[in-house]
Amino acid sequence: MVVVKTPREISRMRDAGRIVAEVLAVLREKVCEGVTTLELNRIAESEAAKRKAKTAFKGYSGYPYSLCCSVNEQVVHGMPGDRSLVAGDILSIDFGVIYKEFYGDAAVTLPVGRVSAVAQRLMTVTEESLYRAIDCMTVAHRLSDVSNAVQSHVEMHGFSVVRDFVGHGIGRALHESPQVPNFGQPGRGMRLKPGIVLAIEPMINELGPDVKVLDDGWTAVTTDGGLSAHFEHTVAVTDNGPLVLTTL
Repeated sequence: MVVVKTPREISRMRDAGRIVAEVLAVLREKVCEGVTTLELNRIAESEAAKRKAKTAFKGYSGYPYSLCCSVNEQVVHGMPGDRSLVAGDILSIDFGVIYKEFYGDAAVTLPVGRVSAVAQRLMTVTEESLYRAIDCMTVAHRLSDVSNAVQSHVEMHGFSVVRDFVGHGIGRALHESPQVPNFGQPGRGMRLKPGIVLAIEPMINELGPDVKVLDDGWTAVTTDGGLSAHFEHTVAVTDNGPLVLTTL
């Protein structure tokens, strides 16, 4: 069942989303050659605590960290560790909080130093696809219009959409109905209406769409070793159009 939020609830979700955006902004400044993803996890926890927010991922279904840090061929759910980032890496950071009983969730993919042309293009196209999907978060659209906006833009540029992981509704729970695939034909599924809040998160691969999960039970990687990028925002449908909740 899709939970429609009231304007007051969306306002509280905006507070949670702003905290997510603030923490990601701090992390963006810390991503550099030589830093470890475990250190980034520590920073995220500290920044959330300063804002009296609880990190959303730590303990969720047994996940042991507050950040998901996915490097290069890692698609999503990469676990922080002692590996130091090196120039040329791309790093996807996924972060969420619980604040005033509501969740906020967002992700960004960042370059470490100078990256390859294809890595930069992959990140650019993935982020562009997110904003094309956000533009469809209006009462004039159906759910699959959001999905198709991602797929059509990404495939036009020669990249692949991951099928195994999708976006989701969000609110008092991190994952609510409906699921939000990043692929599909337009004009299908539920009609969007004010109060629907979705976490839209394109996960896009350089080469093929197939992924596998490593033995740690969490880290998903591309099966062909190609790069992957991930961007995400929490977005509400309003009478005045889409409202991105996870911004400063």
